[in-house]
Parts: sequence; structure tokens; C-alpha cells
Amino acid sequence: MRIEVNGQVFTAQPRPGQCLRTLLRELGLFGVKKGCDAGDCGACTVHIDGRPVHSCLFPAFRAAGHQVTTIEGLSSGAQLHPLQRDFLAAQGFQCGFCTAGMIMTVAALDPGQQQDLPRSLKGNLCRCSGYRAIDDAIHGIAHAEDATDPGESCGRNLPAPAGPDIVTGAARYTLDVAMEGLLHLKLLRSPHAHARIVAIDTSAARAVPGVRAVFTHEDAPKRLYSSGRHENPDDDPSDTLLFDDVVRFTGQRVAAVVADSVAAAEEGCRRLVVDYDVMPSVFDPEEAMAPGSPLLHGDKSAGRHIARPERNIAAEVHGDVGDVEAAFEQADAIHEHTYVSHRVQHAHLETHASIAWVDEAGRLVVRTSSQVPFLTKRALCSLFDLPEEKVRVMCGRVGGGFGAKQEMLTEDVVALAALRTGRPVQLEFTRQEEFEATVTRHPVTVDVKAGARSDGTLTALRLRVVANTGAYGNHACIVFHACNESIGVYRCANKKVDGYAVYTNTVPAGAFRGYGLSQGVFAVESAIDELAHEIGMDPVAFRERNIIRPGDDMVSFHTPSADEARIGSYGLDQCLTLVDEALNRGNGAQPPAEEGWSVGKGVALSMIDTIPPRGHRAEARIRLLTDGGYQLAVGMAEFGNGTTTVHQQLAAAVLGTTVDRIRIEQADTDHVGHDTGAFGSTGTTVTGLAVTRAAEALRDRIAAVGGQRAAQAAGKELQAVGTSDGAPCSVAFNVHGFRVAVCAGTGEIRILQSVHGADAGRVINPMQCRGQIEGGVAQALGAALYESFVVDGAGHVTTATFRNYHIPSFGDVPRTEVYFAETSDVLGPLGAKSMSESPFNPVAPALANAVRDATGIRFGTLPLARDRVHAATAADLGTRANPR
Repeated sequence: MRIEVNGQVFTAQPRPGQCLRTLLRELGLFGVKKGCDAGDCGACTVHIDGRPVHSCLFPAFRAAGHQVTTIEGLSSGAQLHPLQRDFLAAQGFQCGFCTAGMIMTVAALDPGQQQDLPRSLKGNLCRCSGYRAIDDAIHGIAHAEDATDPGESCGRNLPAPAGPDIVTGAARYTLDVAMEGLLHLKLLRSPHAHARIVAIDTSAARAVPGVRAVFTHEDAPKRLYSSGRHENPDDDPSDTLLFDDVVRFTGQRVAAVVADSVAAAEEGCRRLVVDYDVMPSVFDPEEAMAPGSPLLHGDKSAGRHIARPERNIAAEVHGDVGDVEAAFEQADAIHEHTYVSHRVQHAHLETHASIAWVDEAGRLVVRTSSQVPFLTKRALCSLFDLPEEKVRVMCGRVGGGFGAKQEMLTEDVVALAALRTGRPVQLEFTRQEEFEATVTRHPVTVDVKAGARSDGTLTALRLRVVANTGAYGNHACIVFHACNESIGVYRCANKKVDGYAVYTNTVPAGAFRGYGLSQGVFAVESAIDELAHEIGMDPVAFRERNIIRPGDDMVSFHTPSADEARIGSYGLDQCLTLVDEALNRGNGAQPPAEEGWSVGKGVALSMIDTIPPRGHRAEARIRLLTDGGYQLAVGMAEFGNGTTTVHQQLAAAVLGTTVDRIRIEQADTDHVGHDTGAFGSTGTTVTGLAVTRAAEALRDRIAAVGGQRAAQAAGKELQAVGTSDGAPCSVAFNVHGFRVAVCAGTGEIRILQSVHGADAGRVINPMQCRGQIEGGVAQALGAALYESFVVDGAGHVTTATFRNYHIPSFGDVPRTEVYFAETSDVLGPLGAKSMSESPFNPVAPALANAVRDATGIRFGTLPLARDRVHAATAADLGTRANPR
């Protein structure tokens, strides 16, 4: 057929059942993205005769005779479409994976539709931004400054260097490349929660036309490893095989089929015949720890860094200071309750994906969507017994991560296939696979007991934390984090913690924004609020009386570490004041006038170490170019965290130049120095410090040769290296507050005002930092109100699409007032601290505290869904009407 795309006529023959999205990408139009393949996310939006459609649902053959416009054709030559300019000016994106589809949808709206954006944009999802910057872009509100303007680079709203490519569809994400001879890999996954594989018959699969290879546990290395990646490999249990003869959760990979097309690989998977010996399963962590429970990794020794395999305990932490029991006896008020945080999925729009091939020099090359390219390279070298010089790992732009891409979930299997076939091999997860077979936030149950005297002094804090780590312990060490800063932020001489991360036959849990801390903070901040109510003290004043202060010892418990956490700057008191004053001003919406609504306000706070424990390293290299610019090389990947912009600003500030003269190369293990990775809030604090040190060293060398012009005249390309190991680290603080209205008749929670106070040290890029906070708040609101990852009684995931797993859309997210404390950190680069994970942490308890203030009911289980709230408020009304 003939198809006109962006004014150019193509001749194409769609395959039976092919959608327009895949056809357009085959034509090289990579601005058309895949986020769901179900019409739920809008990342694939294009215009058909000027009308926006989700191209994943539009049959390719129906495009014949119509004009198709993609993001690449929206501009006219070098002249950007006005909406593209507006998205640049407002910086209406973070990772940018949704941006092309978002712009295409908005570009087709009429004036009436633009007046009702919640309805008009309900089919376009963004997981990163919180939608405020998108709203500003649509309304022509600019934030970005000119990157070529002279002056101090830090503290300004300078734009992301990738912005023009993002709004035009030119940014290249993992699979936005065309490769000759590319094969496709699909995975057969287990239908059972726990079973031994007796046999696999591959003959019918191999007979499918186009199938090139089939791999099972008999073809894979027998070396145990962890899919979770940390600088210190011993931080995670070595409990995983590339393919195992025992499956421990429904959805675990069983075999791989490699074929000329995705369809052939999928058909090959359907024709594999597997004989399973089904074994007993356990899904509840308390049951899993009980004697006689089915053991998931009972065949593995403690030498595999599993705490107690005979009790299904992957990791544990215990500690106490003072005399907790005596302190409870001295308390005038005690609160004791169980708090439950549920599973949440990361839902980044770009699914996990990798391409692997063997280059002309015989080296394994992997292009992947990863937050940790260097750690992935290390793991591949170990797994396949390859020397470091024989492996290269690189990233394009990464379409969101939030911790899920700190895993090695695709790279190992495509590497196996590429090494065995000698052909390039691609694996792209479907949205269903993201839900059923990657990782989630840890479900955590916290038994908390807290005591205080009537004057508002905390006397004792005790936590028992049980985290469900799922079938594998790839990030079981989150249990240490849950027990650490959540109580470390309070001055209290008597503390006790017992924490367990427990194996169950469910989808594995992994790193998720906040890394276990949000679950601990939900419990502790709810308990703090209850104590304040019990003694009749204002909750903000109660916190102000007990929060840690500069000079105090942080009495808490965490993994053994050489990294000492310090208060490098202190703005927690400012954050509390800023949020409290904003709530008292009462900005925002008014409560509904109808009867049945009650109004309340609540706050919560959190503290976070600005690097993960037990090591995080970064090396930055910078050189002076002959044209007077600078080449900066860093190992950290960019996935909407904004580190690229910050690194430019830090280097420019030290060198006394403008950011447009700092050219960045990143996330390629061949061309840049080692970087542990983009996780644990380290982009600014660790890699940024390495960048600052490298720039300082280069500045000194330039001065030593008589200045930049003298170096250029001599034809010298001066260069320098800076490193950082993240020690010692500082702590960052966050406070969130809500005013809410709650309807007892329906269970609806309506947010009237949302306020966030952040201590980020010296804020390098206020626009970008605010965006990180807004995105974190939006994600946390989704988790607090309605996101719920459901696993049934047989271990099957029942919320495996965006349609039945509700992430926030445009109309769901209120505008958040963001206030920054005025501090400068003595440990961070040019006074900066991190602000990527931490905004998430205080949101759920602040909301629960506001609901408690409105209704008098303490909700200890998340999410605060309408049915749960309605059931509790209805029961409460019945109790008041009929006292028992």
C-alpha cells in the first residue's frame, strides 16, 4: 500500500494484524513510542488527517489514503511548532518518553477541549512530571532561561540540553535504532508459583518458521547472582540463575525463543512443552518465617548472603539503645498499632528493553534501558566469564526508572542469545510483563509502639518491620533503610528495631523511590500524630519539640558502613514552618458546600541519607577543547532525573563559563569513567561532586598555563579527572502537608491544598528541582489513594494493565505549593543536596493524618481507597448513632 507520512509517500506492505505504531517505527519514525500497546498511555499518539489517534490500536492497513503526521512532521523544517516551543519554554517533560504523544494530542485540541484538560488528556499518561509543567506548557507559561546568557550558572532555571530533541522526537531511547539482521527474543514464563521443571520439549518450538534458537536452564550459566545491582555485590543475596530448574513465582522466566520476528518468537514460546512438578507455595511473610513452611532457597547456604534460608529470611536487622521497656513505663501516652504499606508498581512508560550484539572485535555490546550500566557490565563479565575489555554496556536516553531499572532483567538473557547466535538480539518487555515479571515496591508491615510524656517529650520508639521481598532477595536490604532514618529523625534515647525481609512465592520486590523508607515513615509519622492527639498537643509543635537538631547524634540502625551520615546542612525546622504557615493561610480550593463533608489538615516529615549505604563511586572527566568549549564525561544515565543539566551547571559554575559550552558524554562504559549508577539520590551528591572536583582541577591547570587563550594558542587540550565515593554523606529533609475534605457518604477524599517543604541545600536548578518534587508527590499520591498491585491467592498478578492499575492522570493531581529551605550543605557540591527520591516519603502519612483530622479515624492500611474510607466512616457513623 501507499502511505503518506509527514508529507512523504512510502510504499509498505503491513503484516496481518500489524498496528500503525510498529509500521511507523519500521519506517524510522522513532518518535512514536510504545508504552502499553493497549491505548491506555498515549505515548504512540499520531495524527490521521489531523485527528489524534493511538497508533497502537489503529490497524496499519487503514492508514492507506490518509495523511499521517508524527511528532517528526509537526515542525516545519527548522521552525518548531508553537506547542513544541512552549514545551521547551516550560520544560514540560522529565524523562520525555511521553512527550511526543502528549504534544500530538494537545496540538489537535480545539479551544473548547483546551478548557477541559483533565478530560482531554485522560488518554495521555506521564509518570515523571506531576503534570504541572505540562499544564504550564499548554498555557504558554515559560520557566526556562537562556543557556547562553552569562552569569552565575547555579541557582537558575537553565534548560535540559536534550530538550529540543525530546520535543521533536529526535531523542533516541533504547530501541530507537535500526540494526541489520536483528533477531527478537521472547520469554516463556511460569504459570505456577512454585514448581520444579522436570523436562522441556523444545522440538515444536524449533520447528516454527523463523525460530533461530531456544534456550533453557540446560543452556544457561550455573552461576548464582542477584538481579539487583549495588556497588558492593554482597549487599544482595546471590539467589538467582539466568534460567533455573525451579520456578519460585508465577511469571518467572522458564525459556527463551529467538526468532526473526516477535510473532515467530511468541509462537515458539506457545509451542514449548514443559513438564512441571508443582510444589507447595507460601505467600504471606509471617507464614513463610514459621517452622515447617515451604522453603524457597533452602538449598542455598548463608555464604550466598542469605540471612537465614531455613526460615525464608533474606535479610534482617536488629538493634536497640537505651531501655525501651522502662521508657514506656515512664510515658503518659502510648500509641501501638500495625501499619501496612502495599505493593506499588513503578510504571515507567518505557518498558525494560535491551539489544545485544557481538561487534567486529568480538566484544559483547549491550544497549539497554538501565540506571546502572557499569554494574551491569560487571555482572555480565562475571556471569559469562568475560574480561572487562570484552564487554561494553551503553544507554540511550532512558524512559523513566524509579529504581526498577537498577535491576538486570533483560541484559543477561539477550547477552546469552547474542553470544550463542552471533546475531544482534532484542528483548522488549510488554506492559503485562512489567507487572507480572519485573519488580514492585516492597509490601511492608510495621508494628510500631511509641511513647511520650505529657509535656511532649518522646520517651521510646519500637518498630517490628516485616518486608515481603518476594521470590528473590534482589533488594532485601531495603529493610535496613526502613528501620533507619524513619526513627533517626527524632531525638529519643530509647529505640528498638527488629526488621525482616522475607521470601514468598510472589513477584520479586525491588528498589522503588525511597527504598523502603516511605513504608517506615508512614508508620512512624502516623504514630507521632496519634501521640500528639493523645496528649492534646498540636502535631507540628510536637514534631518541632522532638526532631533532630544540628549537633545531635542520629540514633538509628543500618547496615555496617564506613559512610558516616552527617547533618551537612539543616533546614527541617524551616520546612515545618513553611508548610504550617502555608496550610494556615489556607490557599487552594474551598471544601464542598454540601452536607456530609468534613475538613482536616495533616503534616508529616522525613529524613533521608543522600547516598545509599556501603559505597557509591563516581569518576568524572573533563577536558578543554580547542574551540574553547569543554567535554564532560560522566557515567550516570539520564532518565528524567535531571542530572545532565545539574552536571552542566556545576561544571560551568566552577569554570566561569556558560552551560551551552559544556558538552556531555554519558552512560557508555567504553567512553566514560566508572559510575555506580543513577540510584540512591546520588546524581547530584556523588557524581555531581566528582564533576565539581574535575572542573576545579581543570580550572587550576588552565590557570597554570596562563589561561584558556594561552592553552588554545599552544594547541593544548588540557584535561582533569575528579572522583567521589560519597563519604561522608549528608541528610536531606522533607515535609508535606495537606488540607482535605472527606465525604462520609461516598468515601471520597478531595485534596483542597497540597504543600511541600524541601531542604535540598543550595538548589542548583529550581525549576528542575521543583519538577522532581511535583513528580514525587504525584507518584506518592497515586500510591496513597488508589494504586494497588494485586496478587491473588495463587500468586497471579490481577492488575497487569494500566487500565486496571490506576496511575495518576492529568485530572488526578492537584497543584502542589513547593517551598525550599534556605541552606547550603558543607558536604555537597557547591552546597547542594539530593532531591529525587525524598519527596515521595512524607506524602502518604501526611494524607492519612489529614484524613484522621477530618474524620477522627486512623487509617493504618494503604491505599486510602474510596471503599476502605467509606466502610470506616460508615461504621463510625453507625457506632455514634448506636453506641455499644
